[in-house]
Amino acid sequence: MEKKNFTEVVIDGKIYKLGGYESEDYIHQVATYLNNKITEMKALDGYRHLPTAQKSLMLDLNAADDYFKAKKSVEKLEKDLSEKDKELYEIKHELVSLQVKQEEAVRQISSLKEEAADYQKKIIDLEARLSQSEAGQNGNKNHRR
Repeated sequence: MEKKNFTEVVIDGKIYKLGGYESEDYIHQVATYLNNKITEMKALDGYRHLPTAQKSLMLDLNAADDYFKAKKSVEKLEKDLSEKDKELYEIKHELVSLQVKQEEAVRQISSLKEEAADYQKKIIDLEARLSQSEAGQNGNKNHRR
């Protein structure tokens, strides 16, 4: 089990010794938050004239309001993150699909280049034969005269 931390904090001008399993820094952050809320509430008209129980209730309600707003914000951010993760997955999937198509296109280009080279050899061979055939016919014509 974790060791319980104790630290002294000042809340609304009074010193309190608080304990918890969180770090001392965290406990001080909580106390600072409460001091800021109390200062915020004291700035409101009529707050000073409220009975202590109502002051405490107002502070509790404001802290709860902050909590629910923060929770809603976190939920929205988590939803946005989830949507971004989904978009990223779809983009990665599309990228892989395009890479496969590109690889196939590269194979086809390579195959077509080989085929073109074969045709080029055949053309050269046919031109050589044609040239020999024409040369042979010219030789026969010259021989007949």
